[in-house]
Amino acid sequence: MHILVVEDDSDISTLITFHLRAQGFTCDTAATGKEAEEKLKANRYDLAILDMLLPEIPGIEVLGFIRSGSPQPDLPVIVASAAAEESDIITALELGADDYITKPFSPKILTARVKSVIRRAEHRAAGGVIHTESGLFLDTSTRECRIDEKPLTLTGTEFDILSALIKAGGRVMSRSEIISRIKGNDYPVTERSIDVQIAAIRKKLGQNGNAIKTVWGIGYRYAEE
Repeated sequence: MHILVVEDDSDISTLITFHLRAQGFTCDTAATGKEAEEKLKANRYDLAILDMLLPEIPGIEVLGFIRSGSPQPDLPVIVASAAAEESDIITALELGADDYITKPFSPKILTARVKSVIRRAEHRAAGGVIHTESGLFLDTSTRECRIDEKPLTLTGTEFDILSALIKAGGRVMSRSEIISRIKGNDYPVTERSIDVQIAAIRKKLGQNGNAIKTVWGIGYRYAEE
């Protein structure tokens, strides 16, 4: 597993990478937002640990770049920041962070969070086929959807929303991120219409629809619990 640690404090960066490498991870580091974006363009990673208070380009902009402009828009991201206000955490989650840990933190706890997020990511779709433990099957190449081998009819937008949520691997997706991911930033659709689409998907999925969780004030996540 290859992890990018984006942290401008060299002592903290060294501490994080020491503990991750002890667990068998390989690590690259970046001390500025600009350096982080350059490395994200040039390399593939399994996870990024991202500080918010970075020189040159703020961490929140780097997070936005990962989700909307990088070669790996589904890259798992853990924010590790001294910004501990509720608004800071909500903003990061709305932009697509998978987890948020505030400084100071225990390196062992951060390592545990890393392993947890990676485990969730490993359940994401491989190639164009999505097959969940509950029997839900989607093929993004043929646009086929089944539940326990029974065909399920979804509109194109419903299919895209459902596959995006499942591919997020349990991460919360904001309404604006869903719109951006399925139609692009310029698609004329409102956040309210996403709620309507979600309601329709849940109804069609029946009991499986309970896996689409509403995260109040943020958006939605898919979790078969």
